[in-house]
Amino acid sequence: MASNDIPHATSAQQAALRDLERDLTVDTAKLQSIVQGFIKSMNQGLEKDGNSLAMIPSYVRTRPTGQEKGTYLALDLGGTNLRVCQVTLEGHGQFSVVQQKFTIPQDVKHSNARMFFDWIADCVSVFLTDHDLEPKPEDQDIPLGFTFSFAVSQSSINRGELIMWNKGFSAEGVVGRDVVLLLQDALKRKHLRIRIAALVNDTVGALMTSAYQNPSTVMGVIFGTGTNAAYYEKLARVAKWEDDASAELHDKLDEMVINMEWGGFDNAKEFLPVTFFDNGVDRETQNPNKQVFEKMISGLYLGEVARKVLLHLIDCRLLFNGLSSTELNQPYNFDTAYMSTIVADETSDLGDTKHTLETVLLLPETTLTDRRVVQRVCYLLGLRAARLSAAALASVLTVRQDLLASGPCTVGIDGSMYEFYPQFEQFLLEAVGEILGSSLAQNVKTTLAKDGSGVGAAIVAMVADKQRELLHK
Repeated sequence: MASNDIPHATSAQQAALRDLERDLTVDTAKLQSIVQGFIKSMNQGLEKDGNSLAMIPSYVRTRPTGQEKGTYLALDLGGTNLRVCQVTLEGHGQFSVVQQKFTIPQDVKHSNARMFFDWIADCVSVFLTDHDLEPKPEDQDIPLGFTFSFAVSQSSINRGELIMWNKGFSAEGVVGRDVVLLLQDALKRKHLRIRIAALVNDTVGALMTSAYQNPSTVMGVIFGTGTNAAYYEKLARVAKWEDDASAELHDKLDEMVINMEWGGFDNAKEFLPVTFFDNGVDRETQNPNKQVFEKMISGLYLGEVARKVLLHLIDCRLLFNGLSSTELNQPYNFDTAYMSTIVADETSDLGDTKHTLETVLLLPETTLTDRRVVQRVCYLLGLRAARLSAAALASVLTVRQDLLASGPCTVGIDGSMYEFYPQFEQFLLEAVGEILGSSLAQNVKTTLAKDGSGVGAAIVAMVADKQRELLHK
């Protein structure tokens, strides 16, 4: 889809699109440069804390085989809902899920530690009662995996202190305290026989869900509203890891899943091809010069970058005859989902695009040329997002090239960008091939790890029990 594919575009429009294409194109040489910077940042994060890539040890040190069986509870605490799940691992990579969703009341979000965790325990109690799952007196306590999608400083597989609230939460008395102990106490107050076996990041959950179904999985990635990744790293490379376990145990458990927090890559803007438009979006966020990589590739921000580009073209009188609308002038009103619709529009008159622009965003009547220019802008930004995503993905696979060279490596991916954005997966894999070369890239397999945070929490609870057995042998 080259800029000269747009018939009837003026020479000024063509020139503006060529300039935009130049600024948004991430060629193979640039990809390789980003990979070098990314690997450097990975190594720094593995050496000590306080770097742009946090590289947080998850304490998950064993891999599921896919043959494990058992029943586990899982909690998935997000920004809006709490999901309570019973996950039954059936072996052969198969599992079944019974789940219930609870909307988190605003007064609970802004309450205190006791009220907050008592509300969670009440939801668990309702779930167990509704599904007749309460253990009998002779049964053992039910193991539970807890996905807690807030910034946590983890100190073991089932211990972690909340660093800070976000997503509209402000419950007092939780920051700086161990969320597992707070929840375990609340469960005891409700006389619920549940043992919290694991505290889980959602990206680690995606990795474990995929690994249970595909034992060749080496990474779990989120390409959605935000972005992050987790992967298996050799313990010998995690210089900041302090462990007094025996050498014999290290031979058994020589890997650990690392939660990379890779949305924070290159906050100094040294390697990424940051444009005028990216800087504008970054400057106006609540966390300028933080999560810079995430702001260039993820669903929360991509539509806003596109909106900035469209307004620039309008201001130059190269789009919509220089006219805008109240809706388009509102920050974050050009949703990334609109971009998906526009890029996928193959109608002869770009009717879907026309509907989005004129009916949803209430712009004045648009021309076919206008709509083609808008489609081109969205296409270029989506392509760039996929190729930058590929650079991060390929960096991890380069570091673990020992696995990649020995056979298929599966990457479990969750999130709306990967699942729904047109051609995202195709562009991602093409760029991975450019970086790694065809012989290695042919071993890279991607798969959808749908809703991995709930199932993954249960699998990590299973893994925690497995690790506990090894530690006490």
